[in-house]
Formats: sequence, structure tokens, C-alpha cells
Amino acid sequence: MTTIEKPYEPVAFAKKHRISVEDATAILKQADGNKKLADKEGRRVAV
Repeated sequence: MTTIEKPYEPVAFAKKHRISVEDATAILKQADGNKKLADKEGRRVAV
């Protein structure tokens, strides 16, 4: 059985990583649905 992952919402992603919504939107667009890559970039930007 597989689970379907929903894509991140920019506002929720921004809150999770404590970054701006604009940064979150850009990261999510660049990651193109890859949550692992998006989280990695979100952590990098948050520092």
C-alpha cells in the first residue's frame, strides 16, 4: 500500500522553517514536489 504525500503549502512551509513566505514559495517551486529536497533547502535558508 502506498501513501500519497500532499505538497507543502507555502505558508505552512514558511512557518515550519521560520522563513518568509516568499522564500518558501521559491524553495517549493525549485524543489518541484520533492519534500526531502525542500526541507533540506528550508533548513539551509533558515540559518
